[in-house]
Amino acid sequence: MKKLGFGCMRLPVLDEQDRSTVDLEAVKKMVDCFMERGFSYFDTAHRYNDEASEPAVRECLVKRYPRDCFVLTDKITFNYIKKEEDQWPFFLKQLEICGVTYFDNYLIHNLGSTFYPYAQKYHTFEFLTELKEKGYVRRIGFSFHGTADVLEQILKDHPETELVQIQLNYLDWEDEMIQSRKCYEVARKYGKQVIVMEPVKGGTLVNLPEDAKAVLHGCNPDGSLASWAVRFAAEKEGVLMVLSGMSTLEQVEDNTAYMSDFVPLSEQETEALQEAVRLIRSHSEIQCTGCRYCVTECPKHIAIPDYFSLFNNYKRLENTSYTYNQKVYYTNLTQKNGKASACVECGKCEKNCPQHLAVRELLKKVAEVFE
Repeated sequence: MKKLGFGCMRLPVLDEQDRSTVDLEAVKKMVDCFMERGFSYFDTAHRYNDEASEPAVRECLVKRYPRDCFVLTDKITFNYIKKEEDQWPFFLKQLEICGVTYFDNYLIHNLGSTFYPYAQKYHTFEFLTELKEKGYVRRIGFSFHGTADVLEQILKDHPETELVQIQLNYLDWEDEMIQSRKCYEVARKYGKQVIVMEPVKGGTLVNLPEDAKAVLHGCNPDGSLASWAVRFAAEKEGVLMVLSGMSTLEQVEDNTAYMSDFVPLSEQETEALQEAVRLIRSHSEIQCTGCRYCVTECPKHIAIPDYFSLFNNYKRLENTSYTYNQKVYYTNLTQKNGKASACVECGKCEKNCPQHLAVRELLKKVAEVFE
């Protein structure tokens, strides 16, 4: 199986203000291109695209291709589970929505220090083992957002785990908050196969500052910015799959082109990446990936990732005329969403943030700039 997976988290939409309005015709073309080029791995979850990802997978993939032609991964998400007995109905609903009788891989979603206690309380690992024994899933594991010590504790407690899905990219590789390298090393220490998510860090690594972009293009003029990120992850030993949350046909065409005949990074390319990391860090103030987990429980409906993106762009463009555009975008967004200053500091955003950002304090910065 080729190492590129189709992450169904950022599917194209008809209305940018409503992530559930998935453009099914566009997704069908993307799926067809992906499959025709010999790739077959798809990853979804109930909350993706505001709960429209699983239905899109059914319409664009499951109804149009034989079941044995693709690999499908889904997840159990604790935001929807209030007690242990909720797990079976939730799983059966996912099968029905996706239009399948089994999942190739089934993961516990977003484990870390916040949600691991829920997995223990609800005996979720035992639940996944039961699903596997009954033939509803073929392999089990979890996606993880947290520090290496927490990951090690989970793997000690649950050797039945087969797959570990972690955030891994060249910007976070040595980051002390995300701990990509340390988490990867723990997973390999316990002999687990690794699935990589956020290799392009939610699009951050294809929207580089000009100086970082120049370093990479100078080293490899023909390589897309996404190719640097995906190749960095794919070359690691024990990496089963690298997920890319693709939103356009052009992204599918680019990713499948360089991953069809995968070539690891050369020593010169690795050095160029290290220099690019240094330059990127000198520009970005908020390390947000745009996963949107923070907005699911926000009582004031604040468009947190959108505001953070505007803030980072504002900072990169500071002292130019383009900062005005960021303020216009902010004003437009606040017509349908709560302002940054509307935050009541309930902390639900930070509980759900895989990047462990100090969201409440950062929203104050956003308000200072845009309000």
